[in-house]
Amino acid sequence: MTHKNKGRIFIITGMSGAGKSQALKSFEDLGFYCIDNLPIALIPQFAGLVGDRRYLRNVALGIDIREGRFFKDFILTLDNLGKLGLDYKIIFLDASDEVLMQRFSETRHRHPLGKNIAAAVKEERRMLWDLKSRANKVIDTSKLTLGELKEMLSAALELRRTAEMKLSVISFGYKYGIPLDADIVMDVRFLPNPYYVAALRKKTGQDAPVGAYLRRQPGFKAFLKTYTEQIKTLLPLYIKEGKSYLTIGIGCTGGRHRSVYIAGELARGLAAGGFSVSEYHRDIRK
Repeated sequence: MTHKNKGRIFIITGMSGAGKSQALKSFEDLGFYCIDNLPIALIPQFAGLVGDRRYLRNVALGIDIREGRFFKDFILTLDNLGKLGLDYKIIFLDASDEVLMQRFSETRHRHPLGKNIAAAVKEERRMLWDLKSRANKVIDTSKLTLGELKEMLSAALELRRTAEMKLSVISFGYKYGIPLDADIVMDVRFLPNPYYVAALRKKTGQDAPVGAYLRRQPGFKAFLKTYTEQIKTLLPLYIKEGKSYLTIGIGCTGGRHRSVYIAGELARGLAAGGFSVSEYHRDIRK
């Protein structure tokens, strides 16, 4: 029997060492009732209490690979929650293999899978692949401070259960790696690099001279207009498929000039179209 539930359930999961504990603390600061490692078999019963004024309104559940043999039943459990009409969203925390291994080495914590760290990270990533594909939001914590992580989680809470989609446009440098949470990636290295113009080298894409330089390049205006329209055309299709969050990565070599300017212009263009957009320049200070 389906029932309406006015509470909210956020399921926080992802790679071990990617920041789940910090994310749960952030949810707690935001007024959520948080439980770490609730057995998956108990989730449906617990979820039934959410929204009941006598019990809980907003809940964040931390689930990770320590669930072991129960983890394979997680997808089925999520499907059952949906059939009950419960409003839940999955936030998947990720980080690069190198960062995860470094974190385990620095803390000297044992990986939940109990193997060599490198092998454990690889195996865990394989095991969580299907769950990651179902996540409403994937957050790459590789280069995030705790403050930035909390800011992203706060933005996620603002999303209402409507046709609204929250967009995030991130500029990055390929030399530092592609953001793991990017759903769409555009490589803008086809444009001349302002880094090789002496007067622009120490500036960024947020400085007017860099923008003026890029706008003078053949085909730039046509590219920006076409790409912005392409994204706008795709968004209704993502929404139809149930996507609540979409992260668009714009990359150049170092992440300071071309990608920064284009990410800013794309964000402004989408915002002008009525979409909810945030803008983040990951490598601008490097």
